[in-house]
Amino acid sequence: MATQAVTETNFPGLALIHRGKVRDLYDLGDCLLMVATDRISAFDVVMADPIPSKGAVLTQVSLFWFDYLKDIVPNHLLTADVSQYPPVCAPYRTQLAGRSMLVRKAEPLTVECIVRGYISGSFWKAYQQDPLVCGFKLPAGLKESEKLPQTLFTPSTKAALGTHDENISLERMREIIGTAETDKIADICVRLYEKAAGYARQRGIIIADTKFELGWVNGELILIDEVLTPDSSRFWPVDGYGIGRGQASFDKQFLRDYLLSLDWDQAPPPPPLPAEIIEKTRTRYLEALERISGTGLR
Repeated sequence: MATQAVTETNFPGLALIHRGKVRDLYDLGDCLLMVATDRISAFDVVMADPIPSKGAVLTQVSLFWFDYLKDIVPNHLLTADVSQYPPVCAPYRTQLAGRSMLVRKAEPLTVECIVRGYISGSFWKAYQQDPLVCGFKLPAGLKESEKLPQTLFTPSTKAALGTHDENISLERMREIIGTAETDKIADICVRLYEKAAGYARQRGIIIADTKFELGWVNGELILIDEVLTPDSSRFWPVDGYGIGRGQASFDKQFLRDYLLSLDWDQAPPPPPLPAEIIEKTRTRYLEALERISGTGLR
């Protein structure tokens, strides 16, 4: 298995229109080429050190979920078969294979769509201060990592690179994008989460929470970007789960925990990552792929 990390892509002749925290996006005219690099971010800061194979893992996990969840909402995938890409991509097929997708153009939502089944992370911190979190009145006495009484849709703002998203209430989201649209989006996201969570549990993974990206195409809502990856979700092993503490994970929480042990203010520049942290993070991503899809990297 090749482990040479891809920090960024540069394809002469293709129009690079966006370089995000992880993905490089190229405009091919009537569609987009989305390439997942091996960059990794934490606390909204892109690390200087990549995680080899990570982009391929994100792509293959997303491809699995796009297929599994397509009965709930359409998605932006056209193909991930590089032999089907336009001729202009032909010189770069080796670099694109396994870590790219050809996708439909969409107008992304102006909010982040977060779904939570368990109380963890920033949501747990907020709950400790006030049981009214994101407009939801939660019962008293919940413990860290406990399953919530019901699946919650908790949107947030979309922050610029290097700044932090902010949680908002459903009422605020309705003001931003409309009541009917908000209710439809919330319903779709909860259904996506619950179907995926049921499947993942059978594969030994608890999906504690996740972030979906949706967009509009000719008035139709579709699922875009990545879906239910170790970058966008908290994946916990079922066999190690316990209420009242943080959990082991198959996602980048391992990296976050390491960074929290440092004297770092969570602002650029990022600290260098030791080889051991890089390899352990990579191993967790690979295991997430194997558990979810039943196969390793292809």
